[in-house]
Amino acid sequence: MPNFVPVSRKPIDFRADITRVILKPFVPSSEERIRKIIDRVLSLSEDTVEQWLDRVIGEFAHRHNHFQKVLQENYQRVAHYIPKGKKLSDKRKTLIGAYFTHEYSVEAAALFNPSIVPHPNQRDLPAGHERFILSLRATGEAPHISLHLNHRGGGVLDAQNEVSMETPTPFLLPGEVQPLRTPALDFLRAALEASSLPKGILKQVLQANGKPASVDSVRKALQHQTRVHPELRALLPDMLEQLDRAERESFALTYANDVPVSERIIFPVSSEERNGIEDARFVQFTDDNGDVVYYAPYTAYDGKQINMKLLQTKDFLHFEVYPLFGQAIRNKGMALFPEKINGKYAAISRQDGESLFLMYSDSLFRWEEAEVIRIPELPWEVVQIGNCGSPIKTEEGWLLLTHGVGPLRKYVIGVYLLDLHDPSKIIGALDEPILSPNEKEREGYVPNVVYSCGGMVRQNELILPYAYSDVGTGIATIPLPQLLRALQA
Repeated sequence: MPNFVPVSRKPIDFRADITRVILKPFVPSSEERIRKIIDRVLSLSEDTVEQWLDRVIGEFAHRHNHFQKVLQENYQRVAHYIPKGKKLSDKRKTLIGAYFTHEYSVEAAALFNPSIVPHPNQRDLPAGHERFILSLRATGEAPHISLHLNHRGGGVLDAQNEVSMETPTPFLLPGEVQPLRTPALDFLRAALEASSLPKGILKQVLQANGKPASVDSVRKALQHQTRVHPELRALLPDMLEQLDRAERESFALTYANDVPVSERIIFPVSSEERNGIEDARFVQFTDDNGDVVYYAPYTAYDGKQINMKLLQTKDFLHFEVYPLFGQAIRNKGMALFPEKINGKYAAISRQDGESLFLMYSDSLFRWEEAEVIRIPELPWEVVQIGNCGSPIKTEEGWLLLTHGVGPLRKYVIGVYLLDLHDPSKIIGALDEPILSPNEKEREGYVPNVVYSCGGMVRQNELILPYAYSDVGTGIATIPLPQLLRALQA
């Protein structure tokens, strides 16, 4: 007899908004073409420049914050092509910038695969209310996939877990990208451990000069150590390659304090993610000392291969982005536990494309080993299973939301219960999925799919945002006591 768990679908439906666009540089690959465009603008009279700049501002400025500032920044991308000694008015510079700019609709194709966590700011709310951050995967013009935060404005759950969303502004803004001058020390250690550097030498390299380590300082220290220890020279190319990747793929993203959450979009930055940022699984992580950090492993896609990367933030204004290292991060779908288990970081992943694996590590940035804890068995998961976000802690065990793929590649969402102290042990399971696409949700770009990248428990209910058929996202709630009873029946 199948276990019955009541599920309530909320009247919330997130769908793509093609009117919200960002500005991107448009710089042709041909230097000759760039020069021709600039020469044509230089040939215009000042009156014509003013008229056309006014037209551009009138047509586009209302769709973007800081519109002229972006045009001026894009002018600077091609300013070195201007003939030396040529004096230009600010308006001509801005118009040239406009010719090297284009709009991009980041969610024109799809908006899906949500993840939900409590907002770090819970001030000025009525009693029993809670703000949340909802991230969504957005697909625009091929091949770019980006990450949205609170697509429809700030979200709030009331005392009965009813959802309300603030009215969003019409604007979107990618974060300001900056290099990480002093990356996390554990990150640099992980990069070098991936190249088999002896521990004694590693310690000396990371402590060189007694200053905060940077990629450049570590690179110089490595070169010094290979002169002192010639036997390490064979390792140097691999070590430098790992450092180059660490430097190339790590960066900071920053938003001004006055940029609303609904305007913040995380757009591909580095070479490994140039074709997409996929399926971020956010988790509110509490460290052993009580510090709270939000982490989100995500899949970076360059058009040929995938790599796992990690977002981290404390306030959703300042983000750090790191590539991950190790043999156990070669597949999609990594989800961190919200706390350490037995002194180690822990994560659920899928190593073989079809089964659930448990991973442990001393480092957030390096994952080497994984053990299978569940292979597809039930009829609705025969093709494959994977996690639907980070495990959620309850008194009875870890709730692990999963997606299962069955006949006709129909995706459904199920739940397992893992032991609190040894999550390799599955101590509860449902005979049936808790959520399947209904008749209104089964049609879309990828039909017959429901999928989530993370839920949360609040007021004795599981709050589960879910995407359907790659065209929209809804929110469902499930009573936690009934769910736990069914899992343990």
